[in-house]
Amino acid sequence: MMTCHMRNLIPLVVTYLVLSANLEWNNIILGTAIALGVLALLPGASGERQCRGFLRALPAIFQYVVILGFDLIKSGIQVARIVLSPDMPIRPGIVAVPTDCRSDLGRALSAHAVTLTPGQLVVGIDARGVMYTHCLDVTGALETVSRAQKVRERLLHRIFLSPP
Repeated sequence: MMTCHMRNLIPLVVTYLVLSANLEWNNIILGTAIALGVLALLPGASGERQCRGFLRALPAIFQYVVILGFDLIKSGIQVARIVLSPDMPIRPGIVAVPTDCRSDLGRALSAHAVTLTPGQLVVGIDARGVMYTHCLDVTGALETVSRAQKVRERLLHRIFLSPP
């Protein structure tokens, strides 16, 4: 009988291969390693409970990726406008963004998402989980970054902390 990990591993590897459009052996091995890493991070205990946890997390994973992609495109356009503007309208600064992520993994993934976004960079996280984020333009940045952070936290909670 095929275990839940194997039932989930195969679609993840196939998805990776389709997205990368590369069927070389080293890419297949890399895709398998990434898929195993994703499965190891997902909630659940073992067996069928693990499978149910993965299936519950799938919509949140999809939403997280779509929202992150949208944020990357939107921020990239904003940074391009700033850079291409003759007067470089920037007001750089650091904002403190509180986070409700309780786990180090949740904080790290959230900080990674912020850092991937053009024009923003997490420069530090304190013991309370406050992320200090450098922004190219701090005008309204705290509200924007905090709103995006809340959405990411909600999705990360559904991905990692939902009961199996």
